[in-house]
Amino acid sequence: PFLYIASSPILFYRQSAGHRKKEADQTTTMTRLFLASLTLTFAACSAWVSPNNPPTRSDSIRPKSPSSRGRREFLAIVGSATPWLVSSPASAAAAASSQQEKDKANIVAGYNRLQYFLDNWEAETTVCNTGQETTFGDKCERTPVKVMEYLGFKSMKDPLFKAEVTMKRLKDIVPSDSEVEFYDAIDSFYQNAEEANSMAFVSSWGESNPGGGKDRIQLFIERAKKNVVASRDSLKTVMDILELKP
Repeated sequence: PFLYIASSPILFYRQSAGHRKKEADQTTTMTRLFLASLTLTFAACSAWVSPNNPPTRSDSIRPKSPSSRGRREFLAIVGSATPWLVSSPASAAAAASSQQEKDKANIVAGYNRLQYFLDNWEAETTVCNTGQETTFGDKCERTPVKVMEYLGFKSMKDPLFKAEVTMKRLKDIVPSDSEVEFYDAIDSFYQNAEEANSMAFVSSWGESNPGGGKDRIQLFIERAKKNVVASRDSLKTVMDILELKP
């Protein structure tokens, strides 16, 4: 037993040394394979000639090696990409400026549409069905659909679609002394537009509700008009702050 115990450290040392040598050999082999692969890749890239670029007259006069040709093409590609990389910040600034101008135009267009809507309120909120009588025997009736349409609730292409988001994108050009007034106007527009939309929706179901009738429809339409007026005024406040002309 004493001999076995005494010889155990020696055996362990030999096994450990052998294991370390095996790992070192594996590492050396992997390194050599990697270097060989890298060398072959570099050689293939250097010798590559684009089939879309046949030799020109200058190439025939002064032949150049495939490796130099490959390097020239690589540098040409890098050089052509450099202006794009340099101009990226300028392109981003141009895109931001374009969005800003579009937002301004939408606010002005939305304001002008609301002004037209209010100037022609009776005609725009009345629908006449030729040759067809309504529930109460007449051919024309009030409709609240145009309220939702002019406030941007019916189409994503409307200039006032999510107008509060549009206006907030212009916060960077708001004078510092007008920031409170600017955000108050946005809040006012949002609240009145939502309330007008709600009044219009309730009005559209006026005849279906118990005790409903034409008078109830007209009542809610006229309530919605007050909110449309307030929404227009809020837009005008924003336009004045941003120095936009109708």
